[in-house]
Amino acid sequence: MGISLDAGFLKGFVGDADIKAFAPAVDKAHKDLHNKTGAGNDFLGWVHLPSQVPDALVSELTALAKEVQGHSDAIISIGIGGSYLGIRSTLEFLGGEPKVPVYYAGHNMSSVDMNRIIGLIARKNVTVVVISKSGATTEPALAFRIVDAAMKRKYSGAELKKRVICVTDAKKGALRKIADKEGYRSYVIPDDVGGRFSILTPVGLVPLALAGVDIKAFVDGFRAGEKEYADPDLSKNVCYRYAAIRNVLYKKGKCIEMMASFYPNVQYVAEWWKQLYGESEGKGGRGIFPASTILSTDLHSMGQLMQDGMRNIFETFLMINAVDATVIVPSDPEDLDKFNCVAGKELDWVNKQAYKATAGAHYEGGVPNMCITLDKADAFHIGQLYYFFEKGVGISGYILGVNPFDQPGVEAYKTKMFALLGKK
Repeated sequence: MGISLDAGFLKGFVGDADIKAFAPAVDKAHKDLHNKTGAGNDFLGWVHLPSQVPDALVSELTALAKEVQGHSDAIISIGIGGSYLGIRSTLEFLGGEPKVPVYYAGHNMSSVDMNRIIGLIARKNVTVVVISKSGATTEPALAFRIVDAAMKRKYSGAELKKRVICVTDAKKGALRKIADKEGYRSYVIPDDVGGRFSILTPVGLVPLALAGVDIKAFVDGFRAGEKEYADPDLSKNVCYRYAAIRNVLYKKGKCIEMMASFYPNVQYVAEWWKQLYGESEGKGGRGIFPASTILSTDLHSMGQLMQDGMRNIFETFLMINAVDATVIVPSDPEDLDKFNCVAGKELDWVNKQAYKATAGAHYEGGVPNMCITLDKADAFHIGQLYYFFEKGVGISGYILGVNPFDQPGVEAYKTKMFALLGKK
């Protein structure tokens, strides 16, 4: 299966009858997604995208990666939101050292951060991947304007062209015009896939391939998810069950979902998840507020609130069954800290006991919680997890009664900012 859902600490908060009551709404949401009859149906290309990704594209990007890795010491990935978070969350989740280090720009407007990027271009041989559907989003547009100028100061002609890759619209937009004018290599963002659902498009596949990720395994994980979560039967589909449980808890006043993990490599996965769920569901005065903690670190900061604060929170733990590293706790003859009780144990075993203790204590303190567990932290499983959450928010958003595929609230700040900048 690859991904499991444990609902043991929902007892008393969510029962089988509660979940079954949502079965008609889940079935309708499933049909709306698959038949493209629901709100936002112009942006449902992600639903069947895994089975439609051409093997030829995977091969092409694998070859491109070898080329770039042969002439570059660093990759600069320019993008924001869905054009940034999925890339970073995947690389952080997989851990280790990528074949080529990736540096990020265009997700803020910090002069300090941008100055570091300019210095990086001066010191190292770099390849730039700029990702923007329109090419006119403030943060990445300004970042690319600055980075492109720095690249042109260092490179020219064919050397420049091979070091700038644009991921953008097929025909229109500022970045498409720039790519065509300069002769930069480009890849297309599909029209029917929104930004926060775009990690399986060239938005994610291009920079991940260049960094050395096994994108074939990554795509295969998505394909496994597409197949696994295709049956609307709540007794079989853990993704749909997760969506239903969230809505049961929301109706009972639990309006904050805390994504918690005892694995630091999950931190940016939670950041990706927060955008996906916050931007998809937070509309019309409705929506579950997505938040996150990394444990056990945050037990010494947020732990008090989770245990004894307002009871408007539920937790979703994200755990990993098998980890690659093995660290054994040594014995100490003096045992001054009294931890010889775990001498000879693997540190991850201790970590998992901390999870069990936390989940139990929070449950007893009035915080219902469930646990999503991955078999292991690899490219296949993160691909499957992304699809799990994408399908889950599509179902959950429709149950909630919103369009999960637009973001009108995001445009509000942009309008005011453009006015302040004097942008037409």
